[in-house]
Amino acid sequence: MASGPTQKFVTSQRIPISYWDWGNEGAPPLVLVHGGKDHARQWDRIAEAFRDTYHVVALDLRGHGDSGWSPGGTYGLPDNAIDLVRIIETVGAPARVLAHSYGGSVSLVAAGTYPEYFRRLAVLEGTHSLNPREEPEMGPHWLRAWGDRIRSYEASTPRLYPTIEAAAERIAEANPRLPADFVPHITSYAAKPVEGGFVWKYDWWVNGRTSMEVRREELPRFWAAVACPVLLVFARQGQRNQVHDAAKHFRDARTAYIEDAGHWMHHDQPAATLDVLRPFLAED
Repeated sequence: MASGPTQKFVTSQRIPISYWDWGNEGAPPLVLVHGGKDHARQWDRIAEAFRDTYHVVALDLRGHGDSGWSPGGTYGLPDNAIDLVRIIETVGAPARVLAHSYGGSVSLVAAGTYPEYFRRLAVLEGTHSLNPREEPEMGPHWLRAWGDRIRSYEASTPRLYPTIEAAAERIAEANPRLPADFVPHITSYAAKPVEGGFVWKYDWWVNGRTSMEVRREELPRFWAAVACPVLLVFARQGQRNQVHDAAKHFRDARTAYIEDAGHWMHHDQPAATLDVLRPFLAED
């Protein structure tokens, strides 16, 4: 039976970034990027499927999992994109990258900014930004709205779950399509013990993003600069705020759909998701 991954750390922008390494270092690198409020070990089953073919690593985005928190609360797409580039430098560029949700948005910005670091990029429901569509243009009103939101976090306290089982119940409630036998595993890496119970590992301030975040209308500029082939994968029952026709903005992109799946398609329909990913990632 294959051994589990080894946890390692690199420093990016003075923040320790945790990543998990499944070995096979002589193989082409494959970097896995999780979504918002998630963590690297949610990729475990996908990583196991690819570890014999690739050198698989999965990072914890800043403020998530075991990676460090940003003291000033800078959790925007540009900040995370530079962290991802640092990971790719560590394992070898150019790399194949597989990313989900917010991690997909991060990866697309990184690939548009540092195209030479990416060989192929597969994105599972990541053609979106968390910025509200009605936001005004940059100016005092926009900055004040962001400032008031971020300052409100100073008085916030994390929700306390009395047991790890209670935390697992919350994950299952939020993602009812998750395989029941995988929920305890995901929860064990998503929560940490504190006095009186358990809290989520991620930094609540990740919701504040950054005062100079990339905005929705600016994303296609990054997409157009991506040089590698891109696979955009959507779920039939996925998030409604995805840009399903995003492929038109790329130099070389194709679109695929996973049937009978929600936003976490790699959990809902892992076999079907792998069937779409394998031939794309295998191409030179």
